[in-house]
Amino acid sequence: MNPFMHEALELARKGCGLTSPNPAVGAVVERDGQVVGKGFHTWAGKDHAEVVALREAGEAARGATVYVTLEPCSHFGRTRPCADALIEAGVTSVVAAMQDPNPQVSGAGFRKLQDAGIKVKVDGEATEAAERINEPFIHFMRTGKPLVTVKAALTLDGKIAAPQDNVGWITSDIARADVQQVRHFSDAILTGLGTVLEDDCLLTDRSGLPRSRPLLRIVLDSQLRIPLGSKIVTSAKDDLLVVGTSIAPLERRRNLEAAGAHVLIADGTGGRTNLPKVLEYLSAERYLSLMVEAGSKVNWNMLDSQIADKVLFYYAPKILGGLNSLPVAGGQGRMRRSDAMLLTRLTVHPIAENEFAVEAYVVKD
Repeated sequence: MNPFMHEALELARKGCGLTSPNPAVGAVVERDGQVVGKGFHTWAGKDHAEVVALREAGEAARGATVYVTLEPCSHFGRTRPCADALIEAGVTSVVAAMQDPNPQVSGAGFRKLQDAGIKVKVDGEATEAAERINEPFIHFMRTGKPLVTVKAALTLDGKIAAPQDNVGWITSDIARADVQQVRHFSDAILTGLGTVLEDDCLLTDRSGLPRSRPLLRIVLDSQLRIPLGSKIVTSAKDDLLVVGTSIAPLERRRNLEAAGAHVLIADGTGGRTNLPKVLEYLSAERYLSLMVEAGSKVNWNMLDSQIADKVLFYYAPKILGGLNSLPVAGGQGRMRRSDAMLLTRLTVHPIAENEFAVEAYVVKD
């Protein structure tokens, strides 16, 4: 890979967790084999990577080549078009890792540059890495929905909880620290009431890294029975969404809202919450990614309904066994092996000694 593009990708990664709902982008200005300017996008509404890099380069940008991880934007949003800034700076060529999937831009930025006499090239060797950095953004632009990942920590025999005394952790400190990094890169996290009652969890981003907006914590609770004294409620600061149904008493809704939680009424079948309506809410609010950290039933509903796009399973060198230990995905399950849910693009990530994570994508019908 071209070293200047490699540096641009590294710069883009610095913006992960900061830029949502915008993509993370890095840019490098190269002239006569030397880096004369570089930058990455940080907060929505702030200057984009190309503008930051051009400012650092100054007059040295004239006649230079700009390496950027995403097609320069061509439309007015919160900032002026990056394509215009590149033209005004007098660069002679732009090398991009990929075309922007945003229909407002897709190809238009390249055309504007070419119409101004600037050479444009897409670096195919960098495309996969660029897509990986902005996977939620690309998914959202192509589907209009957040990228949904079911995350779980489980034993080698696929169990997430024992029938009694679930004090302690399945995976190591190293694995749990890795999960915090994944949370940091997520816009929202979802669980069920059962997990809140069992663990009294916070579901916060404890990576210690800055982020563009709070991690939205979501609890599925059809009757709004979540305790007002639970950690997740008492810590609510405009970052908690409790999803209930119309069968829940109005007083419970008022109490939750008074405690600082938002309540979404989403009626589904059988008195359960409606998961597609939750996704509609997230889409309307431009949350690009949703991480599911829930119990066996919620995991299965996410997978069986094909709302989940991918899984991220952390495996520990343990076995619980037994018929009463909870599997990662419960519910009715599939009745025949031939109907088993299929996964593709599977990757195994080493985590710690004797621990690994499996990342794979759900094959949609």
